[in-house]
Amino acid sequence: MTTPLIKPPRKDPLARTRLPLLPPAARSRTAHGLTAAAAEGRFALQVCQDCAAVVYPPRDACPSCLSARLPFRDVDPRGKLTVETTVRVSPEPYFRERVPWRVGLVKLDVGPMVVAHLHGDTREGEVVCLALKLDRSGAPVMLALPEKDTPHMADDPILRELTCDPKFRRILITDGRNAVGQAMAKAFADAGASAIFVGIADPWKPFAGEAALKAIAGVEIVPLDLTDSASVDKLAAQNGGRIDIVVNTAEHVRPGGVIGGDGVTVAREAMELRYLGLMRLAQAFGPGLRMRGADGVNSSAAFVNLLSVHALANWPAYGVYSAAEAACLSLAQSLRAELRPGGVKVLNVFAGPLETEWFQTVPPPKVAPAALAKAVVGALRQGIEDVYVGDVAQDIRARLDINPKALERELGE
Repeated sequence: MTTPLIKPPRKDPLARTRLPLLPPAARSRTAHGLTAAAAEGRFALQVCQDCAAVVYPPRDACPSCLSARLPFRDVDPRGKLTVETTVRVSPEPYFRERVPWRVGLVKLDVGPMVVAHLHGDTREGEVVCLALKLDRSGAPVMLALPEKDTPHMADDPILRELTCDPKFRRILITDGRNAVGQAMAKAFADAGASAIFVGIADPWKPFAGEAALKAIAGVEIVPLDLTDSASVDKLAAQNGGRIDIVVNTAEHVRPGGVIGGDGVTVAREAMELRYLGLMRLAQAFGPGLRMRGADGVNSSAAFVNLLSVHALANWPAYGVYSAAEAACLSLAQSLRAELRPGGVKVLNVFAGPLETEWFQTVPPPKVAPAALAKAVVGALRQGIEDVYVGDVAQDIRARLDINPKALERELGE
């Protein structure tokens, strides 16, 4: 049974912070089909379109019939742990700091035999459930989990190494004035975060939900204005070394397209807060996050970027807003590559219209702020990179795979 995680004591400020190390990351181009599945929390393997054989490891031709038609498909993750061993000595610096490390062979019900990391509650001869995870280098790996949840399951060291569980971590939420930021604070408090810093621009101005926000255990209100570089830098200088997860909840939602608007004021405001605000946040907190990827239980873990799903496909009714979100997505992809050397994940959360005042005239289905916050915490616990929240986001994601031109036309109607 997994030993419950214990809240770590205050760190000695004179103690050296260990530099982050990464596991081997080399993968073939074909194997990045596993990366795509792991990034969304799915379990997918190659399935031959000609003979239906399930293939692993990833190949360019089916070993049964030599067909080259081997798309990745979601398959049953269950199997039997046939043999296990414990690695106690490793030539890899990353694993040398983390031994003993359990690995084993799992015979999947769908056919292949795979090598997998083992959760501490799995036992040889038992049925296990495989999961595709992204390790700290961003590469896909197999992890064998117990068939059924066990007590303190999320506290397993190997599972925690492959995920971003907020338990006992310190969180920065960039905007607590909006409903999403307040819901995030509540969700992270419920998830066991040890400290939650909530940014408020112009803290002297009262706002709806202020009393309820301050009443949440572990919440500390801090001044933060993403449109002001000095404000962001000041907070980073004071608390940057303590932050483990950054959650950017800033929003600038305005209806309207391009040619129907009067000037570029709305677009400039959106880019100032969303795009340049994200850049300021990354420049101020990114270096600290990247250097603290091996800081024990309180190691830096993730940078969460809340986006509209219309960053992927412009919605002309909210055209300028969609364009600003698309710019943020592009910047987040760059940030993902730059934070990877520290083992820090960048989680992009794509949501449809929210149940907030700026989407008042938009018909359902819409996403409640509490549901969005719950999805963020769940995605961090899974260690994934991309999550689609709500019916609209999932529908657009699926339709982009089928016919992006049809989607473009339909959104413009």
